[in-house]
Amino acid sequence: MSAPQILATGRCLPDRVVTNEELSKAVDTSDEWVFSRTGIHSRHFCTTETGLDLAVNAARQAMDRARVTAAEIGVCLVGTFTPDHASPSTACLLQRELGLMENTICFDLNAACAGFLYGLHTAHALLADAPRPYALVVGAEVISRVMDHTNRNTCVLFGDGAGAAVVSREEGRSWHTVFGSRGDRSSIRVQGPGPVPSAIHMDGKAVFRFAVEVVEQSIRQLLEKEGLSSVNDLDLVVCHQANARIVDHVAKKLKAREGLFYKNMDRYGNTSAASIPIALDELVQSGVLRPGMRVLTVGFGGGLTWAGALLEW
Repeated sequence: MSAPQILATGRCLPDRVVTNEELSKAVDTSDEWVFSRTGIHSRHFCTTETGLDLAVNAARQAMDRARVTAAEIGVCLVGTFTPDHASPSTACLLQRELGLMENTICFDLNAACAGFLYGLHTAHALLADAPRPYALVVGAEVISRVMDHTNRNTCVLFGDGAGAAVVSREEGRSWHTVFGSRGDRSSIRVQGPGPVPSAIHMDGKAVFRFAVEVVEQSIRQLLEKEGLSSVNDLDLVVCHQANARIVDHVAKKLKAREGLFYKNMDRYGNTSAASIPIALDELVQSGVLRPGMRVLTVGFGGGLTWAGALLEW
């Protein structure tokens, strides 16, 4: 048996912070309205930064903290549904910016908000036959570029950012995963490419029902695989940071202890594939997430897609 070991993490957010009060000047909303429904107070939007800029900075942080050089990276994956270009991929441009070897396995993958966990699983598999022992897995999104900023039901939800992890393949360790997909273009989709401008279209109620269903289901499946009877046997649960109501609803159904489910969407909003690695990096840098802890992560989003992983840190 083998499992991925996350050696270090990093994150990068654009400089511009956009509060609910600022959004209320453009659309009919308020901080109370947004926060009571989502748990979000603010988010970051790119101005001059690109998705590649965010990915590079997050990746360099992770590599520096892991003490892993560019010459040791054999796999470079970027989870994103908002790349700077349809081609070349962000991962290929990241290879150039970081000075990775030319025979590094590089590509983007799009599993929406489950993208980081899809990337982690894919990197683990690729490392079995990669030219070097470490992988770089990045979630990077510039969602502000595909939003209708006049639609208060969506423009208040999302933010830009990137999170990264340096990963190795560790023999003698085990991990548990769950993955799923349910082809659905009505609940959430992003228009484009084409003559119609890109924009996020979302049925909020349908997405909420989907999310609470698959998050609870994924957690229960992972607990069963690990032989645990309660979510409270874990040290931390890190869900995709879409909406505080989703996280709170699942925590209540599972009778989780206070503080077990981490939340940071109040400061970042929904950053899609970047949300889980950003949260993990915050937890590591604050000293909350420490070696030996069992952390369960669940991502869910457009596609529809979902993924879960139970790791020993």
